[in-house]
Amino acid sequence: MNPSLFARLAPPLFVLIWATGFIVARLVAPHTEPLTFLFVRYVLATLVLAVIVTIARVSWPRRWSDWRNSMIAGVLLHGFYLGAVFWSVKHGLPAGISALVAGLQPLATGLLAGPLLGERVSPRRWTGIGIGFLGAALVVAPKLGEGGVPPLALGICVLGMLSITFGTIWQKRTGSTLDMRVNATIQYIGAAIVTLPLMLLLEEGHMDLTLPLLGGLAWAVFGLSIGAIGLLLFLIRQGAVVGVAALLYLVPPVAALMAFAFFGETLSLIQLAGMALAALGVAVASRN
Repeated sequence: MNPSLFARLAPPLFVLIWATGFIVARLVAPHTEPLTFLFVRYVLATLVLAVIVTIARVSWPRRWSDWRNSMIAGVLLHGFYLGAVFWSVKHGLPAGISALVAGLQPLATGLLAGPLLGERVSPRRWTGIGIGFLGAALVVAPKLGEGGVPPLALGICVLGMLSITFGTIWQKRTGSTLDMRVNATIQYIGAAIVTLPLMLLLEEGHMDLTLPLLGGLAWAVFGLSIGAIGLLLFLIRQGAVVGVAALLYLVPPVAALMAFAFFGETLSLIQLAGMALAALGVAVASRN
């Protein structure tokens, strides 16, 4: 594929694939414990990527610092973030509120990108971030009254949002020189290492090998762990982290559309308005 064409297609493709994570989470929830599912996903993704790296004859890092930096990125981007979100939803946090908490990431990234990366956030980009957040909030607003908000689950979800924020910044600072396939493989090693003790401590390793679970696991490995994360690493390498983070405002609207298509969830006028605002915010934030 033409590199310039791929660069143009990468952002919408990333949003589309990333949004399927919500569908996978809902699909597999009745059949497995969350951390158990994530650990198996990380191990399988590591094995598949290691085979790809071997076939491509890509060199592994020779310096321990490269291994360390990639594993730390994996702990933050995958282990703590996904573990926190899955655990929080499993323990009573409404999905709409978890999506709204995740929608705070571009704001957190904008605040931290300056002092940690020296990346200037322009007034136009701040405007886009604000518009996008409002749009994402409108998408999930009708779901906010569907149940109580467990304080512990909410706090864990906030920590997960901060984890992916710091992971994105860490990846931008440390991972740009490694081959992306090697980088992703080592990241999943780090994610698996941090998830295993939590799984053993908090869960019983329950998985029902049903067709929905196996299908969801296959997509989680190939579509999300390899496809979406590969696109995320590519986008981080190509552009400013604040602009990349702003793309996540499109995820709740796209996920809502998928939930409507797959599960028959209704969409209100306020949600449709929120989708339009989120798209506008990303368009504004993504312009130089």
